[in-house]
Amino acid sequence: MTVRTDTPTVLPKVVVATRNHGKLREIRALLGESRLAFELVTIDELAPGVELREDGDTFEENALAKARQAAAATGLPALADDSGLEVDALGGAPGVWSARYAGLPSDDQRNNEKLVLALAEVPADERGARYRCVAAFVDPARSIELVRAGACEGQIQSSPAGAGGFGYDPFFFVPVYGRTMAELTLDEKNGMSHRAAAFRALASALAGLAGGGEGGPNHAP
Repeated sequence: MTVRTDTPTVLPKVVVATRNHGKLREIRALLGESRLAFELVTIDELAPGVELREDGDTFEENALAKARQAAAATGLPALADDSGLEVDALGGAPGVWSARYAGLPSDDQRNNEKLVLALAEVPADERGARYRCVAAFVDPARSIELVRAGACEGQIQSSPAGAGGFGYDPFFFVPVYGRTMAELTLDEKNGMSHRAAAFRALASALAGLAGGGEGGPNHAP
């Protein structure tokens, strides 16, 4: 009889402060490729009743606020992001209000309808826009806060295309691909999106921290 003496490795848990399942899939895919040694769990798995407030004036304030709240509610290190759409012709709106552009409760269809209506008189060549994302990692036990940002340039088109993604993706045209964000595969999207840039930068910072490259607290844009 053979007796196994090895035991499965128990990875430290990190809570992800989001209830958006599309966003969660992207984050898991992005951090999975970085080979960071921790297990991602959702806020709903550990603290389903916790309300994550995001009433800051910037993406950074909101990302940090959600990560801090998730860490406080679960006692675990936490990851969060805040992201949104900035449309040049609308002075940067909807910005931090992207998820609530048409009011609460959040509704992608109503948000997109309001966006299309707001741009109805704006020529196609003046519809420049960008997705912006700020990703945050908070570990209160080690007094660590990490913040990284990313952006993706595009244009808003007047009619939707594609069934993938979420939010404004069906209307966000990506020139480098010649398709909307909703028409891209997850691999294509994770190769160039605002969230990909932010979380890859955050993963790099976390890897450096684990290897001694970044010691102590770090809060950098």
